[in-house]
Amino acid sequence: MLKIKSMKQQQQKLQQEAAAAGTPIKKKVTAAQIRVQKDLTELSLPSTMKTVFPDPEDLLHFTLTIQPDEGFYLGGTFNFSFAINNNFPHEPPKVKCLQKIYHPNIDLDGNVCLNILREDWKPVLNLNAVMIGVQFLFIEPNAGDPLNKDAANDLQQNRESFRRNVRSAMAGGYVGSEKFERVI
Repeated sequence: MLKIKSMKQQQQKLQQEAAAAGTPIKKKVTAAQIRVQKDLTELSLPSTMKTVFPDPEDLLHFTLTIQPDEGFYLGGTFNFSFAINNNFPHEPPKVKCLQKIYHPNIDLDGNVCLNILREDWKPVLNLNAVMIGVQFLFIEPNAGDPLNKDAANDLQQNRESFRRNVRSAMAGGYVGSEKFERVI
């Protein structure tokens, strides 16, 4: 709460200085920026996850890196872009995987199928919940709600074949006719 208060005070001071100097006044801090700042100060990520802010001034766009320490995706490094619009927290963040991976809940374009990013989103959910939800997809892929139907069918019908295909894809190989990028 202190950071939010100090952000507002700093913004007011800058606006007063800008007005006195005759320079244009900076944009106001939006409700989304305040909420994101609050969510980020309350983050409690495990050591297998980290956030990177390419532009420290822009809290609404960042990357989350996940390095699963168990499951089918053990040893991989996966990056997700987070784009938060000004309607946050009333609308969920847009989350996209930056690598092409073989996963039932992530399509080949990087779109992520996670219920709290769609129909189950509620403004009380925070960024920590979204990040943990994305990480959970690597621990327990959900073949019942797929974006990549081939991977989902593979997981449901033959877990050993699915495991081999995941390993091949993570090593930068092919699964069927699809070439994947190396993430291990």
